[in-house]
This record gives sequence, structure tokens and C-alpha cells, in this order.
Amino acid sequence: MKRVNWFRYASPIAFERVAKRLAPGFGALAVLLMCAGLVTGLAIAPADARQGDVYRIMFVHVPAAWMSMFIYVVMAGYCALGLVLNARLPAMMAQALAPTGALFTFLALVSGAFWGKPAWGAWWVWDARLTSELILLFLYAGFMTLHAAIDGTRRADRACAVLALIGVVNIPVIFFSVQWWYTLHQGPSLGFGSGIAMSVSMAGGLLVMTAGFWCYTIAVVLVRVRVIMRERERVSSWQVHVEERPA
Repeated sequence: MKRVNWFRYASPIAFERVAKRLAPGFGALAVLLMCAGLVTGLAIAPADARQGDVYRIMFVHVPAAWMSMFIYVVMAGYCALGLVLNARLPAMMAQALAPTGALFTFLALVSGAFWGKPAWGAWWVWDARLTSELILLFLYAGFMTLHAAIDGTRRADRACAVLALIGVVNIPVIFFSVQWWYTLHQGPSLGFGSGIAMSVSMAGGLLVMTAGFWCYTIAVVLVRVRVIMRERERVSSWQVHVEERPA
């Protein structure tokens, strides 16, 4: 059996070819999974005993909140790899992940507000989980703003990596906030310790939507990282041309 040399894909050139082939497939799979998840959540899952049909917004809100945290952890992991290995590709992957993470964080906050109004009687409360999720949005925005503000991609990569690694401490705060403090936000409905506190169709809809969001993330990030690669190559070629041009 022929062994696959995975390290060759650490090269931006080799990875760019793989990304070009994989992105359309993940994009199509994302559409199918999200459609299936929405149909399950809106049409198949039963109404909640207490909230009625209002709860159905969770089929967007909960997967978006999960993805907002998971993407940040993955982004920070790439930043750590970029710092330790002094490699370009992990830094570019982190840069490509940030806008999608910010999108899901914003979606989680907005959908949570629409869910909170009928559930709590208010669009927003300074709840521990909501506040820490808002801080996460600021971290994503700060990452992107800092990268755009610093001249020199390598310097920007290192500065943003430090910011991302510092911001990781906010992720457990978001996840465990409902257990650490008194909060209006409901506890987890899908728990590893307590089992599934919902019907099978509800849990299935959540998991399918989460898979759809993750496939969407992979597709979009693969497309975006190819754009980043080409932009950095263009800037590098321009800088070399300027340096070699006679005075």
C-alpha cells in the first residue's frame, strides 16, 4: 500500500490544488445538509411543550453558536502552528477562518435576540453567555482589523496569532457560563453527561444543521485561502520587482 506524504500539503502550492478540488464538493454538501436540517427543524420536529414553535429558531441559533466557538479554537490552533513552525499556510488558514467565525458569531447573537424577545421579554440582557459571546465577536473583529492595519504580512500574522491565543480564554467562559453563574440563558439541551433532553428529530435537526454549517465553513475557507495565497503572491512579486528596479 502506497503511503501518502501528508507533509507535502503544507506547501501553499500543493494545498492550493487540493483546495480547488475540494471546495465545490463541500459547498454542494453544505447546501444539501442545511436544507435537510431546516426541513427537519421546521416541518418534522414537534413543537416544544413550553415555547411552542418559537423554539425552532434554535436550529439556526445553536449550530451558529457552536460554530462560532469551534472556529475560534481551530483558528487559534492554526495561529499556534504558525508561530511554532514559522509557517505561512497555518497563518493564511487562520486569516481565512476569521470572517466566517465572525459571521457565525453575529448570526448567533442576532438569532438569540429574536429568540430572547418572546422567551425573556427583552431583545438583549447582559447575561454572562451573551456578553462573552459578544466579546467573541469583538475578538474576531479585532483579529481582522489588526491584520489589515499592520504593514508586512509576516508581522501581521505574528501579532494576530498572539491576539488569537490570548482570546482563547474566552471560549470556556462562553461554554461553561450557564454553569458557573446565575444566568437567564437556558442550560445545554444536548449534553454529554445528561444525555439528550429533546426528541430524536430535534437532536437530528441540530446535528444535521451543524454538519451543514461546518461543510459551508470548509468550502468558504478553502476558497478564501486560495484568494489570500494569490494576493500574497502578487504582493511579494510586486515587492521583488520594486527592489530589483534600478534607481
